[in-house]
Amino acid sequence: MLPEIWHGKPYYSLDAYCKNTFHHKCYKIALNAHMTCPNRDGLLDTRGCIFCSAGGSGDFAVSNRSNAGILSIEAQLKEGLRLFGDKKVGNHYIAYFQAYTNTYAPTPYLKEIYTQALSSPDVCGISIATRPDCLPEEVLTLLSYLKGQFPEKFIWIELGLQTIHEGTAAYIRRGYPLTIFEDAMTRLRAIDIPVIVHIILGLPHETEEMQLQTIDYLNRWKIFGIKLQLLHILKGTDLAAEYEKERVAVLEKETYLRLLVSCLERLSPHIVVHRVTGDGPKDSLLAPVWSRNKRDVLNSLHMLMRSQDSFQGKQFISNID
Repeated sequence: MLPEIWHGKPYYSLDAYCKNTFHHKCYKIALNAHMTCPNRDGLLDTRGCIFCSAGGSGDFAVSNRSNAGILSIEAQLKEGLRLFGDKKVGNHYIAYFQAYTNTYAPTPYLKEIYTQALSSPDVCGISIATRPDCLPEEVLTLLSYLKGQFPEKFIWIELGLQTIHEGTAAYIRRGYPLTIFEDAMTRLRAIDIPVIVHIILGLPHETEEMQLQTIDYLNRWKIFGIKLQLLHILKGTDLAAEYEKERVAVLEKETYLRLLVSCLERLSPHIVVHRVTGDGPKDSLLAPVWSRNKRDVLNSLHMLMRSQDSFQGKQFISNID
C-alpha cells in the first residue's frame, strides 16, 4: 500500500511534498540571474559540459531582458506570475534560480538577488541551481544569514552531480572530482541547507548497474531531493556532434522507463523526487524525440509502476555499505 502522503503517485513527488507542506500545489518560476559558469568563462574550460545548451540549462527561464534592458529578479518574478494568468496554482511559488551557475558571482550581488526573491510575498522559498565547486565560505555565510532573515521561507541548493563515476564525469567535462561534491555536501549539511541533486540517466558508456550505484551513493548522503534527468541531445552542443557521428546513442522510451523504475525502487522513500524526465526545448531537441510528450512519459511511468506493483523504495537498502 502506497503512503498516503504521496497523493496517489508511486513515488514521493515534489507536488506531494508541496501539498503536504503548504496544503496546495506550488509552481516554480524559473529565473535568469545573468550569470555564467567556470566551465564557460575560462576558469575551468570555455566549452561548458558536453550536454549543456547555450542557455546554461535555463531555456525555460523567464526572459531576463526587455526593451528597457536587463530585468531585475523582482521584475522577472512579476512576469512569471503574469504568465500563469488565471490558472489556479495556490498561493505560493518557488523562485528557481536556474540558468547557469547561480552562486558564481560576487556575494553582494547574490545577497541582492536572493533577497529580492525571498522578499516577495508570493514566494515560499528559493531553489538555487549551482555547482559544488562554486560554494565558497562567503556564500555559505550568506545563506545562513538569509535563513535567519527569512525564517518562514526555505532555501534549497541544487547541485549538478550527474554521475558518481569519474570516467563518465571526465567525458561530459563536469570539471570537478567526486571529493568536491562530498565536501560541498558536508558544508551544506553543517548549516542545514537541504540539497537537491541532479543526475542524468542514459549517459554514454554507463550501464544500469553504474547508474544504480549513483542512486545508492545518494541514499547514503540522505539528500533532501533528486532530479532524475533523461539525457537529451540538444542542437549546438558537443554531445550533438558526437550523436550525429553515431558515437553516442539515446535511450528508447521503454528502456528509459525500465531504468527509471529501477532507480526509483532503489531510492530511499524519504527523498523527494523533483523530476523524472526533464524538458528539452522543442526547437533545439534532436533526440530522443519521444521525450517531447512529457505527459505521455509520466502517464506511461505511472502505469508501468502500478502494473508491476512498483513504488519508490521497494528495493531500498537502508544501510548500504
